[in-house]
Amino acid sequence: MTSIAVPGTLRPARAWHTDLSLLLVAVCWGASYLAAKDITTTRTVLAVLVLRFALVLPVLAVAGHRALRALTAAQWRGAALLGLILSGIFLLETYGVVHTSATNAGLIISLTMIFTPLAESAVTRARPTPAFLGAAALSVLGVALLTQNGGFTRPGPGDLLMLLAALARTLHVLTMSRLRSVRGAGALPLTTVQLGTAVAVFAALSAGWGTSPWATAAGFGAGEWAGLLFLAALCTLFAFFVLLCTSPSRVGSALSW
Repeated sequence: MTSIAVPGTLRPARAWHTDLSLLLVAVCWGASYLAAKDITTTRTVLAVLVLRFALVLPVLAVAGHRALRALTAAQWRGAALLGLILSGIFLLETYGVVHTSATNAGLIISLTMIFTPLAESAVTRARPTPAFLGAAALSVLGVALLTQNGGFTRPGPGDLLMLLAALARTLHVLTMSRLRSVRGAGALPLTTVQLGTAVAVFAALSAGWGTSPWATAAGFGAGEWAGLLFLAALCTLFAFFVLLCTSPSRVGSALSW
């Protein structure tokens, strides 16, 4: 980023480019559930997660090596705690998408946008406005209706896992905003430590369950490798750097389209 002023005639074009990048991130995230469902089975969930983030970690570590060295011990511990929560999110999401449709997975995880302000209100003891509660109720009802297939049915295991993932994402957001030890840490080193912690968790779990990452990678064909690279390069690495270079307010407005 630079502090040099941009001529007024260039600002609309620059804003358009930013919004276009954010829209592409939103498309990638939406397609990530399809890609994960295509290349993952119950026995390869852990292996795919190890492979996906192991491809990303070296790039992040090289890009932010100076910032990583600047982290304090408390910031490392705080980031590792957030990484443990993040590993739970990805486990719930990936197992969930294996056992439900990609459409249901995307719809249910969007409830995070409802759960987070409700949880924040509970923590801060600030009563939500009636307008928000009404909109939240309509949103939950809309998700419930859209995830039904030919009439009201009991939610399947995958749907329940995705609901837990949405709650876990809410916990992650609240913890990150209220954890004093990570305040002042840059987004790049904080994300790198979180993903490193998550990979360590996935690797440890994969040693006792399912197919190993190496066996899974050896069994992948061109289609599976394309899906894995899409998840690693676009849904993780590209998305992170786009969001890193964009203001939070613009991210919120653009990704809510």
